Amino acid sequence: MSVLASSPSPAGLEPFRHPALFYRGMDEYLAGTLPFIEEGLAAGEPVAVAVPGAQLEALRAGLGAAAPRVRLLDMTRAGRNPGRILPGVLFAFADEHRDAEFVRIIGEPIWAGRSEVEYPACVQHEALINHAFTGRSVEILCPYDVAALPADVLEDAERTHPTLIDPAGPRYSSRYAPDDVLADYNRALSAPPEAPTLLVDAPTLASARAFALAEARRAGLEPDRADDFELAVNELVTNSIEHARSRSVLRVWVEDGHLVGEASDTGRLDDLLAGRRPAPPEQSRGRGLLLVNHLADLVRIHRSARGTTIRIYMKL
Repeated sequence: MSVLASSPSPAGLEPFRHPALFYRGMDEYLAGTLPFIEEGLAAGEPVAVAVPGAQLEALRAGLGAAAPRVRLLDMTRAGRNPGRILPGVLFAFADEHRDAEFVRIIGEPIWAGRSEVEYPACVQHEALINHAFTGRSVEILCPYDVAALPADVLEDAERTHPTLIDPAGPRYSSRYAPDDVLADYNRALSAPPEAPTLLVDAPTLASARAFALAEARRAGLEPDRADDFELAVNELVTNSIEHARSRSVLRVWVEDGHLVGEASDTGRLDDLLAGRRPAPPEQSRGRGLLLVNHLADLVRIHRSARGTTIRIYMKL
């Protein structure tokens, strides 16, 4: 099973390609991924691989002496927060090689160990890739384990990838509709429990930081991570005040082994890629959500006519 970089897009013109690889077992996995990597290396193209640890080690072994020529990343670390994958993995590698004629990346953001809380952020990430890389000479191949993942996850993969590849070869996805996926998964977040709440405006920003740090310490976060939580919360409430021109309702609680912080306001966050684009060095502002994605283990966002809610999770 070989994934050919020359496979045309449905339109025949778009240089960006985003196929899903449906595999069952390690033999099919390697048959679908190793030729993709080897063809890129033979053509002198930069290649990166960001997949979970077991798959990563199998690819490293399969590449043998060629492995040092490939950027190898453990997605369970680099992409623990799906909101970090675009800026920290995909854009980071593609932008590093802007002068290359073509760039290849294998990214596996969805695996059987993902939780129900994480999954909506994962599938939104897959849908957003199609907007983020339009017009760029990049191919991002996304493997899906058909033996381990539920049927609805595989159906979503058909909606977020224009091309599907299995042992029979590539085919176009008749279900491809990434914007529908983004709308479908813009779901109201679960109701928070009774939790400490603070109403934050510009004069009370310092109080919000102190509140976040105290709750992080009380929950048992390590000192460095408690500082990270304080910083992430500060960015969320500051965004509400500066960009949404709204007071922020801040809540903090513990849930399923995570410290959770939530900031709600009455503003509209219409830019779906906010916090997912790398900031150029000369940009001094507008880095808040990017920093939040870097610090948190998970970020969930809900947009509605009444405002925006952003919820962050940090593992205890």
